[in-house]
Amino acid sequence: MKTEHNIHIKSSTNMSEIDSNSIELVITSPPYPMIEMWDDLFSSMNEKIERSLENGEGKKAFDLMHQELNKVWEEVVRVVKPGGVVCINIGDATRKLDSSFQLYPNHTKIIDFFQNNNFISLPEVLWWKPTTKATKFMGSGMLPTNAYVTLEHEHILIFRKGSKTRKFEPKSERRYKSSYFWEERNKWFSDIWKDLKGTLQELNRDELRERAAAFPLELPYRLINMYSLYEDTVLDPFWGTGTTSLAAIINGRNSVGYEIEEKFTEVFNDKVKNAKEMAEKVINERIENHIQFEQEREEDLKYQAENYDFRVTTKQERKILFYSINNIQKSNGNFIVEHEKFTNSGHGKTNSAQQSKLPL
Repeated sequence: MKTEHNIHIKSSTNMSEIDSNSIELVITSPPYPMIEMWDDLFSSMNEKIERSLENGEGKKAFDLMHQELNKVWEEVVRVVKPGGVVCINIGDATRKLDSSFQLYPNHTKIIDFFQNNNFISLPEVLWWKPTTKATKFMGSGMLPTNAYVTLEHEHILIFRKGSKTRKFEPKSERRYKSSYFWEERNKWFSDIWKDLKGTLQELNRDELRERAAAFPLELPYRLINMYSLYEDTVLDPFWGTGTTSLAAIINGRNSVGYEIEEKFTEVFNDKVKNAKEMAEKVINERIENHIQFEQEREEDLKYQAENYDFRVTTKQERKILFYSINNIQKSNGNFIVEHEKFTNSGHGKTNSAQQSKLPL
């Protein structure tokens, strides 16, 4: 199996390289309106935003920023196929402008846009992203009534294009091979994820560090397994350092990314060098976790997996198949990845020191 991973250094307000109704899954995290680190970027898109911020007109700046994001969401609406899924990681913002502190609910703006553009809202996920700053509490401290709740979560908004799910041929081999474990489903499809941790960008250039934000690799890895099949295409219109593409490589999916800062590709190139080892470690960890589950719940696992020497809970898991990475080739800034069936007679057991750190 081969997958392709294409990176376009341009604005995603015009994704002309992508055919309409062709993308199965979108996973992205845009710049967050009203978070100060993104002020310059939004102001460069529309000079009215800068003036609104200078004048303390928070609501006006907030609306104008989302108008700029909507230009990208309009392209997302075009390229996603009917039944395709869009996952958007977004945090709300709190800010004091013109002596007035308030919440700017970014997630509600995005929900409103997609619901008005033929997308169905599916149950969202909240993931806990706690801060450890000693001064994280705002307002009047221990004195009522002017203290403020600290935001320590972000939203993963999930939408489906149209009211109908994707159609598959009966007993689709690709779909059954893409299955996940029963116990993974119970963990992944919870609406609150407390096991993911925020991540810091390890960037050498100050100018990139100031422009960078990141979700942990575990987040797109999990969503890709939940909402796509092997060889589907995953789009990230706010590509950054390519976390979504890296998760797609590990997962045997194709990917497309759009990024305006070309220097971020250098960071991604370094990540790709470790993708082969990372994929194997992640697969080993998933299998090891399942073997442990099998040992603890032996009486509940009634079916034999067809490709591996372990049992599974349901009929749907019997054809589960993992793909390791055989080779990665770079061509004109893009990547072609050769995948092969993962086989391990040792039930996926590895030295614990070599295991992936992904809490999958």
